[in-house]
Amino acid sequence: MAFTSSPSHSIQIINASRTNFSFLPMNKPFLKNFHISLSKNISLRVESSSTAKYSDVVVDEEMDKIRRLQNGSDVRGVALQGEKGRSVDLTPPAVEAIAESFGEWVIKGLENEKGGPVEGVRVSLGRDPRISGNTLSVAVFAGLSRAGCMVFDMGLATTPACFMSTILPSFEYDASIMMTASHLPYTRNGLKFFTKKGGLTSPEVEEICDKAARKYANRLAKVSTTLPTPPTKVDFMSAYAEHLRDIIKERVNHPSHYDTPLKGFQIIVNAGNGSGGFFTWHVLDKLGADTFGSLHLNPDGMFPNHIPNPEDKVAMSLTRAAVLENKADLGIVFDTDVDRSGVVDSEGNPINGDKLIALMSAIVLKEHPGTTIVTDARTSMALTKFITNKGGQHCLYRVGYRNVIDKGVNLNKDGIETHLMMETSGHGALKENHFLDDGAYMVVKIIIEMVRMKLEGSEGGIGILIKDLEEPLESAELRMVVLSEPRYAKAKAFEAIEAFRTYIEQRSLPGWELDACGDCWVSDGCLVDTNDDPAAIDAYMYRAKVSDERNGEHGWVHLRQSIHNPNIAVNLQSTVPGGCQYMAKVLRDWFLLPSGMDKILDISQIDKYARNGNLS
Repeated sequence: MAFTSSPSHSIQIINASRTNFSFLPMNKPFLKNFHISLSKNISLRVESSSTAKYSDVVVDEEMDKIRRLQNGSDVRGVALQGEKGRSVDLTPPAVEAIAESFGEWVIKGLENEKGGPVEGVRVSLGRDPRISGNTLSVAVFAGLSRAGCMVFDMGLATTPACFMSTILPSFEYDASIMMTASHLPYTRNGLKFFTKKGGLTSPEVEEICDKAARKYANRLAKVSTTLPTPPTKVDFMSAYAEHLRDIIKERVNHPSHYDTPLKGFQIIVNAGNGSGGFFTWHVLDKLGADTFGSLHLNPDGMFPNHIPNPEDKVAMSLTRAAVLENKADLGIVFDTDVDRSGVVDSEGNPINGDKLIALMSAIVLKEHPGTTIVTDARTSMALTKFITNKGGQHCLYRVGYRNVIDKGVNLNKDGIETHLMMETSGHGALKENHFLDDGAYMVVKIIIEMVRMKLEGSEGGIGILIKDLEEPLESAELRMVVLSEPRYAKAKAFEAIEAFRTYIEQRSLPGWELDACGDCWVSDGCLVDTNDDPAAIDAYMYRAKVSDERNGEHGWVHLRQSIHNPNIAVNLQSTVPGGCQYMAKVLRDWFLLPSGMDKILDISQIDKYARNGNLS
C-alpha cells in the first residue's frame, strides 16, 4: 500500500492494515532516506522529507473528514450521491471507526464506574427508513463488535425508543445508537448516541470523533464485511408502544372504559413516511381512537411526499386540511425519527414553534406551579409574558436542543425546579420522562390533557389553552455565509460572533444590549453560565435586546454560529412595524460594514432585507 506524491517519492507500509501508527511523530518532517523497522514483517520507509510533509497533509485531511462529521451532540453527513456540491463523506469505513470508538468509550466508562474490567457490554441500534441505513448498519455492527460489544438490532425505530431501550425492563442495554439525519434529505444520514444517563454531550461526541479520526486515518483498510458475532434482532418498538399506552391509560383513568380512553376521539397522524407510523397502529388504534384520514404512515426512505418535519409548511398544511376535512379532534406531525412533533387543533390551527412551547407550558404549569421553563433564545417576548403570567419562570438559553435540555438538568441539580425544556424546532423534554426529547411523549401529554378537558365538560379543544398567547408583529431569519474553506469556517464564524459581542459591549450600536435572564445564572446574550459548573460552549451565539426612546424595548437580534453549515444565522423579532428591517439596517451599517466583517461574510441577505424589508 502506498501514498504517492510523485513517481520517485512514496511511503510504503507492508502488512500493516491493522496497525496503528498514531505513535509516530507525524508533526515533523523526517530526514531523507530515513528507515524504521517496526518488526520483522512491518517496516516504514520514507525516501524524502517532502514526502513526509505530504503524508502529514494526507493524514490531517483524512482525520478532518471524520471530525467534520460531528454535528453538536450528533454525527451527520452525506451518505448517498445526489447533492449538488456535496460529496459522500459518511462512508461505511467512517461509520465503523465512529461506532468502534463509541463502543470503546462506553466500555471505558463502565470500567471506571465499576473499578475494573467489564464483560458482555450490550449496545442496541435503531434506524429510520433512509435507504442508506442497511449498508451503514453493517458498519455500525462491525465497529461495535470490534470494540468488544454485544450488538442488538432494533430495526426500524425512533430516537426516543433507542434511549428507552437502555432503561425499560427486560432490555436495559448499556448504550444505544440511533441512525438518522432527522428532517434532512434522503441523501443524508447520521448517528445519535445514548447511555443510561441520556444523550451524549457535544464534548463527549467530539472525544469519540477524535478517536475515530485516528482510527480512520491509520487503519488504511475497508470496512469489515464479516462480523465475529451477528447482531441479535429484537422487537423493542412493541414494548415501547405498550409503555406509552400504559401512561395514557393510567393518567386518564377513564371512568367507563379504562382500556380504551381514546374512544370517541378522532386523531390524525402525519408520519411523513418516517418512523412515526407505529404511534397510529400500536398506540392510538389500540386505545380506541379513530385514526381515519392519517397521512404517510408507511416508512419510505426517499420521503416522497414532504420533508418529515413539524416546522415544514407543507407537512402542516396537509395535516391541517385532513383535520378540517375529517372534523378531527387533533392532528399530529412527527419528524423522521420522532424526537420532535407538532400538532393541529380541532379548528385547524397549526401549533408548533412558540405556540407548542406555550401549549406544553400551560399543561406543565397546571401540574407544577411556579416551575422554570427553559427555551432557546429565539423565542418571543410574548412567550416570556405568557409563561410569567401563568406563574412560571422563563430561562432563555443557547440554541441547540442538547444545550436546552442540559440546562434544565443542571438547573434541577442546582435546586431550581425545572420541569420543561423546549426548543422552537419542536425538541422538547420533561423532567418526568428522563429529560428525553421525545416527540411521541409530548403528544401523549397533549392527548391526556385533551381527554381530561373533555371529561371535565370543556367544549373547546386544546387550542383554548394558548388563546392568551400574543404573536410577534414581525420576525425574520437571515443567513450570512462564511467566505472560507470549510476547515476554517468555524474559526471565521467565531471571529465574527465575538466582534458582534464586542461592538455591543462598547455601545457601538445605540440601544442594543446583551440579553440575560438573571435567575437562571445566564448572562452575556443568553450564552454564558455564571454558576460554579458552566457548561462547555459548542457554538457561539449572542442575543441582543433592542430599545429606543419612542418604543422602549421592542425587539431582539440573535446571531448564531451554525454547527450544520458554514454560515451564521441571524434571527430578528420586533413588536413594532418595520422594526426588523430597521434592526437589519443597524446591524449592517453600524456593525458589519465598519467592523470589516463584510470581507469574511456574505452579507447579501442582510443588505437586501435592510433595503426591501424582505428577500424578494
